[in-house]
Amino acid sequence: QVQVVESGGGLVQPGGSLRLSCAASGSIASFHRMGWYRQAPGKQRELVAEITRDGTTTYVPSVTGRFTLSRDNAKNTVYLQMNSLKPEDTAVYYCNAVRTRVFGDTYWGQGTQVTVSS
Repeated sequence: QVQVVESGGGLVQPGGSLRLSCAASGSIASFHRMGWYRQAPGKQRELVAEITRDGTTTYVPSVTGRFTLSRDNAKNTVYLQMNSLKPEDTAVYYCNAVRTRVFGDTYWGQGTQVTVSS
């Protein structure tokens, strides 16, 4: 079992920045991948960014150039630096840890609210 805990959400004005943190139990350096998802009211949960074991990162086009995903293996933590935030970025952000490719070996945090509003 892997525990996943997010932090860093809050209220920010358009154009502002936030950094989300996701701390996981276990050695994330060996995890198959970790990612950030978000779910806005009335919408499906969508992938925002993810990082694979070899360090490859991918982003949904709507955040490319504004968000940066990074990983600190020593702290077993991944970060999502969000810059130039827009109202449409408002959502609950969830961290996901996929430990192995075995079906079901995936874990979610409780989510953290990000609200972009003036």
